[in-house]
This record gives sequence, structure tokens and C-alpha cells, in this order.
Amino acid sequence: MGLLSKKDVALIKDPLFDNNPVTMQVLGICSALAITAELKASIVMAIAVLFVLGLGNVVISLMRNIIPSKIRIIVQLVVVAALVIIVDLVLKAFAYELSKTLSVFVGLIITNCIIMGRFEAFALANGPWQSFLDGIGNAAGYGIILILVGFFRELLGAGSLLGFKVLGDPIEKTGLYQYGYENNGFMLLAPMALITLGVIIWVQRSRNKALIEDH
Repeated sequence: MGLLSKKDVALIKDPLFDNNPVTMQVLGICSALAITAELKASIVMAIAVLFVLGLGNVVISLMRNIIPSKIRIIVQLVVVAALVIIVDLVLKAFAYELSKTLSVFVGLIITNCIIMGRFEAFALANGPWQSFLDGIGNAAGYGIILILVGFFRELLGAGSLLGFKVLGDPIEKTGLYQYGYENNGFMLLAPMALITLGVIIWVQRSRNKALIEDH
């Protein structure tokens, strides 16, 4: 018998594919549009949400029997706010320039619908281990979409990935640029983030028509 049961594996796999919080539940859209112009920012935001949701779910699960129902939302906000402050301080200490790029969007993790939804729908009703797996799965599902959008926006908009010029140098006309290729600056604007995300949602849903009927 492995470390993870089939139910445990499902808690991780389901949000990655068939019940992705972004593509199926249309949650966490704001950050997916706002900070995905650079792949690095997308990756850091994904890691931040992974930390906050994974650990936050565990904390809420451990406290679920002592949290008065009338103030449970306040308690959840306090827990997620404390974790977000830790993330913000770490970014400012070790990646200050990136923390400025993410700006207020790190703070907005506090009100991320995915996080509050998992606290309310899962962590308050399940044990710490299952809650941890649920948090990891949903955060990973969210992170994958952010990284995909960031990948295509930076690649097509700036011709680079993680700051490295992978398509050549547009000034010196090397790589693809010597054949007349031009970066699509529109990819770096918010409307193209919405279109890119829409294409990803369409592809994910169209692969299984049953998902559309269920949702």
C-alpha cells in the first residue's frame, strides 16, 4: 500500500484536469490576467498560492472544531492574511524587483476565491492530511494555468522566457527576427491575457464534452 490512497490521489489530480478551479470553476481570474505578462511572475505567484493554500487548509482543518461558526470567515481571513504577509516579506527580502512587479496582487491572494472556497468547502469538513492534498491540488491547478498564460504571453509578446531571448535578438536581427518575425506587443496587454485564457479554457473543456454538461 502506497503513501497515497486512490482518494488521496484524486484530491490532487481532479483540480489539475477535470475540475480545474480556473478553467472549470472560473475562479482566480484577476491574477491570471494581471501578472502573467512575465513567466517569472506567473511562477512566483503560483508558488505563493501553493504555500498559502496548502498550509492554510491544514491550519483551518486543525482548528475546525473550535472555530465558532459565526466568525469562521473572519478566522479564515486572519489565517490567509498571516500567510500572505509571510510570502510578501520573503519576496521583499529575496526578490525585491519581482515583489514590485507583483505589487498589490500578492496582497489580493487574501481574497482569492479559490483559497476562501477551499477553506469553506473542504478544510472545515475534513482532516489535515486530506485538506493539505486538496490545497496542493487546487493551487497546482491554478498555478498551471497561470504558467501557461505567462509562457505564451512572454514568448509571443517579448520573444523571451524568464528574461532569456529564446527567439533571437530583435535589435541585432538574429534568430527568427532575421526572417522578418516581429514580437506581438498586444500579447503583453490585459485583453490578450483574457483571450489566451479563453483559448486554454476552450481547449480544456472541448477535450471532454461531458465536463461541459456537468458544469
